[in-house]
Amino acid sequence: MASIRRELVALIERGAIPREQVARAVALSGLHPSGRAWGVFLDRLLLWLGALALVFGVLFLVAYNWAEMGRLMRFGLVQAALLGAIAVYVWAEVRGAASDLVPRVALMAAALLLGVLLALVGQVYQTGADPWQLFFVWAVLMLPWALVARFDALWILWLGLLNLSLALYFRTWGGLFGLFSGDTGALWGLFILNTAALAVWELGARRWRWLSLGWPAQLLALGGGVPLTLLMMSWVVAERMTFSPVLPVHLLWLVALYVVYRHWRPDLFMLAGGCLSVIVVVTLLLGRHLLWQGGAESFLVLSMAVLAMGAAAVYWLKRLHREMSS
Repeated sequence: MASIRRELVALIERGAIPREQVARAVALSGLHPSGRAWGVFLDRLLLWLGALALVFGVLFLVAYNWAEMGRLMRFGLVQAALLGAIAVYVWAEVRGAASDLVPRVALMAAALLLGVLLALVGQVYQTGADPWQLFFVWAVLMLPWALVARFDALWILWLGLLNLSLALYFRTWGGLFGLFSGDTGALWGLFILNTAALAVWELGARRWRWLSLGWPAQLLALGGGVPLTLLMMSWVVAERMTFSPVLPVHLLWLVALYVVYRHWRPDLFMLAGGCLSVIVVVTLLLGRHLLWQGGAESFLVLSMAVLAMGAAAVYWLKRLHREMSS
């Protein structure tokens, strides 16, 4: 749909479509959803909402009636819901459901119920496990389902569990193998995990079409870019700005972002994220030297610098958008 929109806009801008025919061209292009398209959208939306409502309904039912329910009732209810979700998945795969979404939604519900079951085990038996272990074990146990389902949203859930377990691990133990420590170490771990996942995802998208959707890669890029930008910000505000490995890493990350998403697989969202990271770091660097050592006029200089960098980024991105649309 986005490519059709870009092609149509390019044709209109070049004058290939007369002004009086623009409305007819838009109608024929299918950009405006038809009644059937709205029906499909509502059907999928209600399917997702219904599955999520059932999962959270089981969770809240057990939590609210904790005192009234015995141990057998709690486990029986959650396990019955889990087996029911798996049964729906198997039935949809064997019978060949009309839509591939039915087994995927069922497996997503099963993955969420697996987390509810693990939390229930920890609460009932008081295993003494750290919070990060719950999410890590959850990710390990649902990995076979993610491999079988070939569903991007399930993989994003799996990666989200790994991110959460890594962050909680650093909060619990304060370091990893003696190489990283504190909040800085957690940011490095999140950056490495999400950047590696993004690289694997982009390479896998060249072979498997179900990985070719743009939003998971964009989410992974945010998961890697935000921690790296925070590392750069912590280096800027440090008491002494000595050399840090984050400087070449940030530079290499920006270069890789430009090369990959400018020439290999054009993506304005990725390039805009790189521009935002540069603007944030440069603004903080200017603020350190202007605001901490200058007077009131430093605010004017800083605001003008931010406006200039923002305008330059918008101009460059708009030019790239026209190139990609042509």
